Parts: sequence; C-alpha cells; structure tokens
Amino acid sequence: MAFLHHNTMQDATDAGLIREYKTTGKLEFLAALYQRYMNLVYGVCLRYFDETASKDAVMQIFEELIPKLQQHEVQNFKSWLHVLTRNHCLMKLRAMKPREGRVVSLEDRPVMESEELLHHENGFSLEGRLQAMEQCLETLPAEQQKSVQLFYLQEKSYREVAELTGYEMKKVKSYIQNGKRNLKICMEQKHA
Repeated sequence: MAFLHHNTMQDATDAGLIREYKTTGKLEFLAALYQRYMNLVYGVCLRYFDETASKDAVMQIFEELIPKLQQHEVQNFKSWLHVLTRNHCLMKLRAMKPREGRVVSLEDRPVMESEELLHHENGFSLEGRLQAMEQCLETLPAEQQKSVQLFYLQEKSYREVAELTGYEMKKVKSYIQNGKRNLKICMEQKHA
C-alpha cells in the first residue's frame, strides 16, 4: 500500500503536492516535492559555497520551506524555490565574517562596489568604469586574472574554474578572492 502511495506522489503535480502539504501539514508531501528539485538547489548552493556547506544549505533550505510554503501562495514552485535558495545563500554570505576566507559572489557584492562609483554625479560613466575594470584586470597576476574572468565574467563555478585551469580548488578560491580585492583597489585608485 505504501508503494502505491509513493507512486501517487511521484505522479502528482507540484501544485497538487503543495495543496496536500498545506491542507494536511504532512512533511511527506513537502519532501516529495523538494526531492524533485534538490539537484537544482544543490547546484545553486555550489555557486556560493563548497560542497560541504552546499549540502548543509540544502537541508537548511528544506527546513526553511516548512513554514514559508504554508505562508506563501506559490504559482511556480521551481522558480520560487530558485529565488528562495539564492536569497538563502546570499544571507549566509552576508552573515559570514571576512576572516573565514570565503569569497562573496559577484551578485552579492559587485567588483565595482564603491558607492561613489555608482553615481553619475561623480562624472564616471558606465563605459569609463568598464574600461577601468578591463585595464585593472590586465594588471592582475595571470592566475588571478584567469580565475576572475572565468568565475565572474563567464559565470563558472569554483569546480569548473579548477578543471579548466588545472589549479587546486583552494588556489582557485584564493586567486578569486585576491583578484577581486586587487581589482577593487586598482579601480579605486583610478577614480580617486
């Protein structure tokens, strides 16, 4: 009988599982729904964290879903879950202390993060900032330059950068973190 129930949940639509979860409050419906998208959640988390932290985040996001799905009307669960996952990761990054050595995503803290550079009143155009960034990028050591370009401009994951460059994962993270810091310093000097 449990097998029959399991197949019914597999065949149910996302909306059907959400409705059942909201009606009954049974976690088995939420778990069946979440199981469908765990790889998506894990993939998003890997863009922000290492494997261990990503696995932890997958579990934390499930726990976050328990009350949130009861509170919100969700039309497209996959898209909503993607946004929830991204926000969870960004909040975790913001809470991390810089001394932990984690790299902050470009989406969270842009390379050109100085508020002065973001306002047109200061006379710096977007084109000028982009040219400055290109010039500064060329001044970086080769390893930092390649890692930063792949990670931020081509949106590769840490693992993909490591595979493409042959650098160790720890080195990739270091090159990206140092490259981002050096880019920021260079750009601030250009617009000082």
